[in-house]
Amino acid sequence: MRGFRRRFRGSGLTSLVAALALAGGAGLVLKPNGRSLEGRAQVTDGDTIRIGDARIRLKGIDAPEMEQRCSRSGRSYACGETARRALIDLVSGETIRCRAAGRDRYQRILARCTVKGKDIGTQMVESGWAVSYGRDYDAEEARARSRAAGLWEGAFERPQDWRRNEQGG
Repeated sequence: MRGFRRRFRGSGLTSLVAALALAGGAGLVLKPNGRSLEGRAQVTDGDTIRIGDARIRLKGIDAPEMEQRCSRSGRSYACGETARRALIDLVSGETIRCRAAGRDRYQRILARCTVKGKDIGTQMVESGWAVSYGRDYDAEEARARSRAAGLWEGAFERPQDWRRNEQGG
């Protein structure tokens, strides 16, 4: 009986160690801080890409939603699709490098990403196809606004406000 207890206690300790290791591994998957991602990107919308199975939200920027419309010269246009196209043009055929900084409420990886060594968020905001989200790209947004670039050429509702109004709250 004594040998059985010792074996049982040892196997319990092994099970505990295995469970803790699995939990630790799950923590890395759920909290990808500092994790590097690299590869070719597929563009979902103006501020979201995929690299492999990883859904990545570009940290610090907000682009119009795919259904969102804006106006320019008194005419309505699909600014969400235009922002998506701008991001496609930026990353198409290139290797994208991202540094994860957590997850958003939709469980997408939040990350700062570069293409050819240049920050993608900076390029999207300076071209006027995204706005600063959380003050990270305020200077770039001011430059785009002063040049009437992209969205700033006409009238638009900030994506965050558009989402709030569309969702009724």
